[in-house]
Order: sequence, then C-alpha cells, then structure tokens
Amino acid sequence: MTNFSYPVGALVEGWETRPWPEPVSLEGSYVRVAPLSSAQYADLYAAVCGSGNEDLWTYRPIAMPTSLQDLWMHLAALVDAADVVPFAFVPLEGERAGRASGVAGFHAINPANGTIEVGGVLFGPALARTRAATEAIHLLMRHAFDTLGYRRFEWKLDALNEPSRRAAERLGFSYEGRFRNHMVVKGRNRDTDWFSVTDEEWPGVREAHERWLDPANFDEHGLQLSRLRIG
Repeated sequence: MTNFSYPVGALVEGWETRPWPEPVSLEGSYVRVAPLSSAQYADLYAAVCGSGNEDLWTYRPIAMPTSLQDLWMHLAALVDAADVVPFAFVPLEGERAGRASGVAGFHAINPANGTIEVGGVLFGPALARTRAATEAIHLLMRHAFDTLGYRRFEWKLDALNEPSRRAAERLGFSYEGRFRNHMVVKGRNRDTDWFSVTDEEWPGVREAHERWLDPANFDEHGLQLSRLRIG
C-alpha cells in the first residue's frame, strides 16, 4: 500500500478504460432509441420545425431550420461528428407512434475516465412531457451505466433554460455548479450549469425510474398515478 503525504481519492478497484458507445438501438415499453440517420430527418422536421416550434430552438446553437434541407445539414453534421453518438427517439404510442419525434446524443465521451454526457436533447411537442420522453433518457442512462460501465452521466444546460433544469432535477441529476461565460451562442453569452448522476447514485435513480415507468403507474389514458420521485 502506497503512503501519501496528502489526502487522495478512494481507489477505483479494477478500473479499466470503458468502451466507446456504439450507435445501438434501445427498445423500451413506450419508446425506441435508434441511431440517428437520414431516414428519420423528414419525420423530425415535422416534429420539431413546425409553426409555433421556434421556442424549442431558443437554447440550441442554431435558429429553427425553415426547410428540410437546413435541418438535414444540421443533423448530418451530428451523424458525421467523430465525438458525438446521436440518437433519434421514436415513440411507440400516441399520435406520432413509429415516427421519430426527438433527438439527443452521447457527448463529451471520455472512456478513460468513464464519463459521458447526454447532450442536444430536443423533444417535439408530441413527445415532450410524456412517459416516452422520460424512458428515452432512462434508456440512454441505463446503457451508459449498466452496459458500458461508465462512472458518471452528465447533463449540461444554459443557466437560463428552466425547462431543461426541471427535467434534469426530475430525473435525479444533482446540480454541481455554474461555468460562467462558458460559451457564446448565437452571439450571446451562455453560462452553463452542470448536473450529473454517478454510478453510486445510479441504482437508486434507476429504481425510481423503473417504478414510475411501470405500466401499473398509469391509468387507461396513460396518465400517471404517482409522480417520479428520486430518493
């Protein structure tokens, strides 16, 4: 046992570099998480670029695309990026069942340290605030922790983005702090708030997710009987 003169962190027993995430499909009860591809772009354009959807793009790096070609170029850049693994969310129920209705991806992937971020989260109105939306993020978290063995799952957001903050807190992410003057987005300052779930916290978070996502927690209209509560 090595003796140190100063305090050091706990030993991570048997730690090995984790695998890079592959663009796999993840099947849930209410949603399918599928690798993002051009076959989904038209469905996504209808889901997130319609009249009245401009607010969905407030905190994204570009304004809402006004043509399928513009969205195509935006999404194709994600597919081609070497440091992002993007996914489309395809609900299995509701008015857009079977059609891609949201996107997100694995960002800030660091296999050596076992850290990974869910980034670029965008839900169309028909998918937002549904059990399919909750399950979509849950499936990405479960894949990162349980299949790939990562130690830390991050969620970062514009400090002014209250809907994203509420979503992160509801899903069990812990607030860690604010990076001031972190980015310039659309010519404006962005302070970035950091949230995370660690592998020690994940079993409790996973159990709460699974309890809430249980079909028995919903009535015949798909309305929740109990709210999602972590801890």
